[in-house]
Amino acid sequence: MLNSLYEKAIAKRGFHIDIEPTADIESQLEHKWFDRTIGESKADFSIAAGDGSFNKKKFLTTNFCAVGAESIIYDGEIKKIDDSDIFDIAHVSFLDELLSNYMAIYELKCALRTLNDYDVDYYMFDGSILGDLQNAFPRGAKLPSKLKENLDDSLLEEFRSRLKVRHYGLLFPDIRDGFKLMEMPKSDDTNILNETNLHLASVEKIILLYEILQFRKRIISISKTSSDNDLFHWNIPDIAFLDKFTKKQGMTFIKYRQVHDNAAFPYFNDFFKSLTFTVFYVRLQDNKNVLKVELPYRATKEEVFEIIRKINVLSVQGYPYLLNKAHNDVVITDRNMKELMKIAKIYETTNREVMSW
Repeated sequence: MLNSLYEKAIAKRGFHIDIEPTADIESQLEHKWFDRTIGESKADFSIAAGDGSFNKKKFLTTNFCAVGAESIIYDGEIKKIDDSDIFDIAHVSFLDELLSNYMAIYELKCALRTLNDYDVDYYMFDGSILGDLQNAFPRGAKLPSKLKENLDDSLLEEFRSRLKVRHYGLLFPDIRDGFKLMEMPKSDDTNILNETNLHLASVEKIILLYEILQFRKRIISISKTSSDNDLFHWNIPDIAFLDKFTKKQGMTFIKYRQVHDNAAFPYFNDFFKSLTFTVFYVRLQDNKNVLKVELPYRATKEEVFEIIRKINVLSVQGYPYLLNKAHNDVVITDRNMKELMKIAKIYETTNREVMSW
């Protein structure tokens, strides 16, 4: 079977999606992409960036999971803060969504600590805050009825009061137990436990996004990939279209976007729906990747140009150095997982993997 797959791979060598040969690429790019020299800002400013990561190892009865995040600050010298933990989580169909929410919580808390403790002028996120808001509510598991009944102001205030004194780790497990939000004892149904955890983690993430967006004039979201195609309306993402058909420094025209009307938020709905995001694509260096940039406020052209020049000051090979460093620092490899399991004395016996803490 493998031999036939190898043969098929050889036959498809160089395979890629082509734009229709009849397409007039120049007319598609006209008024949408502008070659221009970016330059670098001469202003004095401090800047930070953050990223997160998770990994998991599957066992017969459970999953060993590691989650972490890091923020790197530059204010004349490099400084770092981080947050992380390891968990064992039962087999559930929404495990990746659960771990992704955990990772986001760690990222956002590192960002908040950076903004509050270091008072940086700008903070760069890897990814899309607008995308996070478009998909704020879990899709992989239903909302337990016990939790649905308790999504009220008292739960919100409990989260917010605890966030004021604890700036790391996951808050929701203590709140879950303190408010008795489980429909039955935790040991009786691990699926209900993790459904509750998924939704409470989403609530914690939404509250953190609200807190982060109080600093929105300092926030810059940067993505190397995006599935959006509302600029050119081809069957490939806009960022792929631009990577293929432009090579010079430059940027697209600026678009303003808002959260979808049908996006659901248990809290701060009016606030999130009132936000306007400034969205554009930019290439900081000839022949390097195009980046998608989002600012969580309505920025003028002059503000956008200055933001680009500031990003370019600390960019290497067309990508922000701090974001690249945060990503490389925080990634949890399979080798890291093996080392963590060895330290935690999780072992394999007779070809059957078992957990032993």
